[in-house]
Amino acid sequence: MAGSPGSIKSVPARIFIGGATVALFVWLFFRIPGRIDWLRGWAYLGLLTFGQGLSSLYVWRKDPEVLRRRGKIGQGTRTWDKVVLGLFGTAYIAVIIVAGLDERYAWSTMSGWLWPLGAALYVFCVFILTWSMSVNTHFEKTVRIQHDREHRVIDSGPYRIVRHPGYLGTIFGFALAAPLLLGSWWAFIPAAIAVASLVLRTALEDRTLKKELDGYEAYTQNVRYRLLPGLW
Repeated sequence: MAGSPGSIKSVPARIFIGGATVALFVWLFFRIPGRIDWLRGWAYLGLLTFGQGLSSLYVWRKDPEVLRRRGKIGQGTRTWDKVVLGLFGTAYIAVIIVAGLDERYAWSTMSGWLWPLGAALYVFCVFILTWSMSVNTHFEKTVRIQHDREHRVIDSGPYRIVRHPGYLGTIFGFALAAPLLLGSWWAFIPAAIAVASLVLRTALEDRTLKKELDGYEAYTQNVRYRLLPGLW
């Protein structure tokens, strides 16, 4: 009981910190283009908020442990994975910055009809990520062999089609959709770096699982492709 007051106090503290973080992000997001009436920016934030909120709600009802685990870095996370994740995160932030600067200085012009294409890619991302998380209780943020959770091979849902559907969804929905949704051709440069980092991560994780996870080698014989059926 002695810890209860601290726990209670931590709830509003977390809400405050979370709200302040979101407010800071939104301020910076619109500070870069130098205008608060950036319609593509508001549409992008709205789409992300709705999509992630809907996905999180569904996964929470199916397997709340997945969301709890994705908020942590588990013991045994590979050092190389932290580096690759850092590269992806930096590249994704660069996409936002470059798109904002492009809006501010009009470096490029993108036709409005490409926005629906970006939205469709993002919807695909939400669908494939939600599907993956709902069937894979081991869908954590980082790469590690989860000995503490009886790590096993998942071969249902999208994992019957490709071995890393989560990365596929992230590539299309975040790295490639963002430049289209924000209307910047220049943003595809950091987006390409983000894609390359995820392709590298896919290969490294696949190699790790083959060596250290029982049954994964046999699984690769049944599901041949890592990301794109028929290609790789």
